[in-house]
Amino acid sequence: MNPIALLDFAGVAVFAATGALAASRKQLDIIGFLFLASITGIGGGTLRDVILNLPVFWVANSGYVLICAVVAVLVFFSAHRFESRYKLLLWLDAIGLAAFSVMGAAKGLAITGSPVVSVITGVLTATSGGILRDLLAGEPSVLLRPEIYVTAALAGAAIFTLGDLAGLPALASSLLGFAAAFVVRGGALKFGWSFAAYKSRPGRRPEDIP
Repeated sequence: MNPIALLDFAGVAVFAATGALAASRKQLDIIGFLFLASITGIGGGTLRDVILNLPVFWVANSGYVLICAVVAVLVFFSAHRFESRYKLLLWLDAIGLAAFSVMGAAKGLAITGSPVVSVITGVLTATSGGILRDLLAGEPSVLLRPEIYVTAALAGAAIFTLGDLAGLPALASSLLGFAAAFVVRGGALKFGWSFAAYKSRPGRRPEDIP
């Protein structure tokens, strides 16, 4: 199995785990676990395939849905063992984001040949599942947390794309992209890396407009 395919399966499994952990925090039943795990695991890739006008990947290969189901059941019976499930959710989300930033970029580049599209599909694939998870679970959105999130996916997708365009082997480009995304997101979680936030200022009065 090539490194891109491995990242694809790993990303689905890890993101599914974050969805199941969110279900555990809300004390849902097993159906809730299955639903949130599946939405999180395959949501980003589904959006990517729809945008690229491709057959949706989990329709062509139902193994992805089975991975989500297995992970949901495992988390249902083991989530109570973890002291801080939200912290675990964030770190697993960082791993999934790193994997999917590469996988999404690889698919976008393979289909269109466009580096710009590659980076965009990498970011969408990496971030959409987590955003859907938080929205449906009523959790604080990772997108609205102060530390860097989308930028980490952007870094991973961009580094992979540049490596591929430079003629690096797929494994090297994938590892570099994964490492870039995980280091940026991990640093944000560990050290609180963030950009300067917008500071509200009084609006202009109508009489001040020339």
